[in-house]
Amino acid sequence: MRLRKIVIIGPESTGKSTLCEGLAAHFNTEWVREYAREYLLTHGKQYQYADLKTIARGQLELEERYAADLAGHHDPILFIDTDMYVMKVWGEFVFGRCDPWILDQIVARDYDGYLLCRTDLPWTADELREYPNEGPRETLFHMYKDCMVNQSTPWREIGGHAEERLRTAINAVKEMLGEGRAASYKPQAASGEL
Repeated sequence: MRLRKIVIIGPESTGKSTLCEGLAAHFNTEWVREYAREYLLTHGKQYQYADLKTIARGQLELEERYAADLAGHHDPILFIDTDMYVMKVWGEFVFGRCDPWILDQIVARDYDGYLLCRTDLPWTADELREYPNEGPRETLFHMYKDCMVNQSTPWREIGGHAEERLRTAINAVKEMLGEGRAASYKPQAASGEL
């Protein structure tokens, strides 16, 4: 059976990583972390436009590594924290443009569903987050929603408190993949780490 991929997107501090982790646990599978965090923690927060393409490449490489790890498993699902739509929105919001390579990847890549996280969770500060104010968060949310509306892959908005988000997301994933579908992949303890 082919690998099914569900992407979780949305502005910063909207629970994407927590949701990915919860979904992966529920469906007994893996999730791909956001490469930008690793990159910025290593190289610093003062990124330039050219860094976005480097980050985009790193994100796709990480996704491919996890996808290869799941190859051959019965009915596998992979949850992905961030994709090229995030890179597009990031580039357009911060720099007013998006690298054509990133746009090409949006067209070339195939996913089974998107979960768009709403901004109804309180913003939580960390060393990489940039937009604590409600205005930019709402603008970013609507940029993501525009991306979702203008593409053909199924998608759902996810909101509410943590437990409600996870419950809604689980139901949305089941709907996108077909009712009763479940991954049977069981990750290895230490060797499952990438």
